[in-house]
Amino acid sequence: MAEQQEIVITPGTGALHYWREIWRYRELFLYLAWRDIVVRYKQTAIGVAWCVIRPLLTMLVFTLVFGMLAKLPSNGVPYPLMVFAAMLPWQFFASALSESSNSLIGNANLLTKVYFPRLIVPVGAIMVSLVDFLVSCVILAGLMAWYRCVPDFRILLLPVFLLLLVLSSLGAGLWFCALNVQYRDFRYVVPFLLQLGLYVSPVGFSSSIVPDAWRSLYFLNPMVGVIDGFRWALLGDGFPVNWSGLAFSSLLAVLILASGVWYFRITERSFADVV
Repeated sequence: MAEQQEIVITPGTGALHYWREIWRYRELFLYLAWRDIVVRYKQTAIGVAWCVIRPLLTMLVFTLVFGMLAKLPSNGVPYPLMVFAAMLPWQFFASALSESSNSLIGNANLLTKVYFPRLIVPVGAIMVSLVDFLVSCVILAGLMAWYRCVPDFRILLLPVFLLLLVLSSLGAGLWFCALNVQYRDFRYVVPFLLQLGLYVSPVGFSSSIVPDAWRSLYFLNPMVGVIDGFRWALLGDGFPVNWSGLAFSSLLAVLILASGVWYFRITERSFADVV
C-alpha cells in the first residue's frame, strides 16, 4: 500500500520562512509559467508570429512618424535600429506588467481552492514575457547584421540593464496585481499607463532631444535609464548614458520592487476572499 503524504501548513510569518516556502513550490512555479507560455497564442490564426509582427509594426510606425515626418535625430544610427533597440526593453516591460497585473484574477479558481505562495503567480506571468524578449533579440540581431552595426565591449554590460529591467517590471507588476484584486479599476488603469508610458519613454526618440530643464522630471521614469542603457550597450557612442540619471532610475526601480513585495505580502492573505 502506497504511503500517503501529509502536508502540514505552519503559521510561520518570518521573511526566511516565506522565501523557503516559495522555493518549496518551485515545481508549481515552473508548471504555471509553462502553462502560460503554451496557451498564450493558442487559438490565434498566426500563433507565435505575433511575437515578430508587433515589434516590427511598432518600429515601422515610429520610424515613419518620428524619423521621416518629424525628422528627429538618430545620432548617426539608422532610425529603425535606434527604435528597435528601445523596443526590446519596452516590449518586455509592457508585456510583463500587463500579464502580471491580471495574473491573480486569471487564476481566481486556483487561488480559492488550494494553498500555495501567491507570489509565484505574477512572477510566473512575467517569465512568459521572456519568450517575446528572446524572439525580439533575434530580430534585433538580424537588423544589426543588415545595417552592419557591430556592438563593441559595451554589450558585456547588457545583462546589468536587463536585470534593472526585470526589477522594474517585477516591482510594478506586484503593485498592480495586488491592487487589481482589491480594485478592478486597475484593469483599465494599466493599459492607459502603458499607452502613456510608450510616448514619455525614449522609444521613438533619443534622450538627447530632452531639454536640460526637464531632465530631473524625465528620469523619474525608471524605463528611461533602462532604455538608454540598452542603446548604449548595443549601439555605442552615439547614445551616451547619463550616469547620474541612471543611478536615480536604478534606485527608483529598487524602491518600487521593495515596496511592491511589501504591499503584496500584507494583502495576499485576503486574495482568496476578494478575488
